Amino acid sequence: MIRAITVAALLLVGATAHAQEVPVGDYAEVNGMRLYYEVSGEGEPLVVLHGAYMNIPAMGEIIPMLAKTHKVYALELQGHGRTNDIERPVTYPNLADDVAAFMDTVALEKADVFGYSMGAAAALQLAIRHPHKVDQLVAASVSYDMAGAQPEYHAMIPTMVPEMFVGTPMEDEWKKLAPNPEAFRPFVERMIALEHEPMAWEEDVKALEHPVLLITGDADVVMLEHSVAMFRLLGGGAMGDLGKPLPASRLAVLPATSHTALIGQADLLHAFIEPFLKGEAPKGMFDK
Repeated sequence: MIRAITVAALLLVGATAHAQEVPVGDYAEVNGMRLYYEVSGEGEPLVVLHGAYMNIPAMGEIIPMLAKTHKVYALELQGHGRTNDIERPVTYPNLADDVAAFMDTVALEKADVFGYSMGAAAALQLAIRHPHKVDQLVAASVSYDMAGAQPEYHAMIPTMVPEMFVGTPMEDEWKKLAPNPEAFRPFVERMIALEHEPMAWEEDVKALEHPVLLITGDADVVMLEHSVAMFRLLGGGAMGDLGKPLPASRLAVLPATSHTALIGQADLLHAFIEPFLKGEAPKGMFDK
């Protein structure tokens, strides 16, 4: 989805790391933070950005699956996981600038980027604000305008208060990795403020030249109509089999899938992401 939706917080509660080759963890000094990241796998570089209230382990199996064919840089964003929070609003442009600065710090000139939920919006802003940093973009559960969110989500935003999080099992989980376990309330206040951040990126999305794979659930926070509209902004949605190349961007809709269920379907995600990053597409009967 496009924002730090409350239910996404449930992904963090009880999340466990899955069996995988042990990645190499380290910290990078980025915009006043000690940003934690892990590197795993070999191949073309791929930056992975988690959703709101999540961390690297909460992304589940998709990271080790992608690491079989890519050199994955998985980041923990401001105030998330082992990265400290700072006295600065959590905004999508700020998060995007943090990713760009991280890439400079580790001498990563350009990379493919995969983001989920809040991480997808940050990745989208990375492509908008730092286009030279992004090769191909995979954005799962994202929007370019707040109008694209479901009505129920709009109704939920004004009800969000810190007490929905403070003193809950989510705080206990957050404290397990947080550099400052006593800083949960100000972190939550920043995340709630993110819900009210204006979002109207239509012209920016239309101007993107990167290949983009949009992934959404058919019961996601983002309305299906909005995902299709975004796909059309990226040049998709025209009929194939007419002798013209297919557009570089793609749209995948996962069936019977809510927002929080999307990231747990690693096999399906990988089946969409890997061919996209390789530039592979199914052949039609008129393709040579």
